[in-house]
Amino acid sequence: MAAQKELDSVPGLGGLYVKAVAGTTVKPVLGRVPGIGGRFGGGKPRLPDTELVVRDVEIDRAHLADYDRVCGFALRDELPATYPHMLAFPLSMQIMTDSSFPFPVIGLVHIANRIEQVRPIRDDEKLTVSVRLENLRDHPKGREFHVLAQAASAGEVVWTSDSTYLRKGGGSGEQKSRDQGSPEPADPSAVWDVPDDIGRRYGKVSGDNNPIHLRRSTAMAFGMSRPIAHGMWTKARCLAALEGELPESLTVDVAFKLPVFLPAKVAFRTWEDGGAREISLRDHRSGKPHITGRIQ
Repeated sequence: MAAQKELDSVPGLGGLYVKAVAGTTVKPVLGRVPGIGGRFGGGKPRLPDTELVVRDVEIDRAHLADYDRVCGFALRDELPATYPHMLAFPLSMQIMTDSSFPFPVIGLVHIANRIEQVRPIRDDEKLTVSVRLENLRDHPKGREFHVLAQAASAGEVVWTSDSTYLRKGGGSGEQKSRDQGSPEPADPSAVWDVPDDIGRRYGKVSGDNNPIHLRRSTAMAFGMSRPIAHGMWTKARCLAALEGELPESLTVDVAFKLPVFLPAKVAFRTWEDGGAREISLRDHRSGKPHITGRIQ
């Protein structure tokens, strides 16, 4: 069981991204130094055995409104199912920028996210937010691990998230494929123009200012031809398109496929499959997938 460490508040992301960029060069170098293994990649990597917890987290209503606007949600006094990620992500970044984390943060690929909302969360509730890392294992393209987060209100867990991250390089094992259910409809439910500044706008609200999302110059410095949209923005945008049509208790499971290079024109599709609703987001011209998912 992970050792709990309580923080007084949700940490700011500015300083953590400075550490993350520095770790892009420091950790690979340490991994090549004879005798320095384990945590830094010279031996068998291990995840930090720590769970970070922050109690009595209050929702900033102005911040919630900014989040709603940038993701396309209506302004309400209930949190979108993706909003608690804003509170949990800084905790995961604090763990992943610690010296005990085995990989550079910049370069990790967010490949899947599963959110379970037990019930809607009001903006006047105080939350206990916790995050831990688990299940480091082989992946066909490298190694993957899970970031597990939860939010509790008055002792009741009301929201959980399971994010899967990939560290590329030296992978092995069999590729898993998710049952996609019934075929997608030919015609999209909606077509969206995604502006070239959405990475900066979402980054301003979320604090997730990974350079690959901001500008062409910063994206190119980290191997991208253009900036790409945040995966969690694309997931939130898809849920915003279904606002008012979804149950109060739900599970939203998505796989992030190919990145959305900005600017972009994307096609959103949604259709019923038994008791579930399938969603997809594809490049409008090529049809290449950005997101596939299921809501139950």
